[in-house]
Amino acid sequence: MFISRTKEVFFLLAVVCLVSSCGHKNFSPVISANGEGAPRLVAVLPVENETSDAQAALILRGKIFEELYFKGYPKIPFEIIDERLSQIYRDERGRAAGKIPPVVVGELLGVDAVMYCTLTERKTSFVYFYAPTIVSASFELRSTKTGETLWKAYHRVIKRNYGFSRRWLEMKACQIYETAVDEVVEKSLKTLPDGPDSV
Repeated sequence: MFISRTKEVFFLLAVVCLVSSCGHKNFSPVISANGEGAPRLVAVLPVENETSDAQAALILRGKIFEELYFKGYPKIPFEIIDERLSQIYRDERGRAAGKIPPVVVGELLGVDAVMYCTLTERKTSFVYFYAPTIVSASFELRSTKTGETLWKAYHRVIKRNYGFSRRWLEMKACQIYETAVDEVVEKSLKTLPDGPDSV
């Protein structure tokens, strides 16, 4: 009885593993490692913010903008992007930028690709003398011609702070936040092949 019950459990586990492995698909980027197929002009849309920190989303967008430039993608000023996107938003400021289809962005801005970003976490927990700061974000680069995903990434960073007072920990958390955002962007965009203007 025990042996047959054990066999049933192992069989069920095997079926679950098989089903879950079949459902999982690895993403293969369209851009090759040597940059072949890389778009020239990339518009960085406003960050879709799932946190309560509006400033955090602005900082993240700025970091993406700079990192793309260092990887050989020309700069497209936010003023131009936001002004053109306002034609869609009008007074609907609550709508998320990530929901605008890439084809529409391409028509409005004349770009080859759109960088969508979602800030999924930005929090600091205070537990006695310990205060971890967590930042996570997902990134997706999509073609404005076909709408297909050219590249995507996700990264999560935990910065640990220790101290003897809550005030000191709060100050340290504020200081370390930008470092955490830097790391999230750098580690994520490291997997993005260099752009056409890279040296």
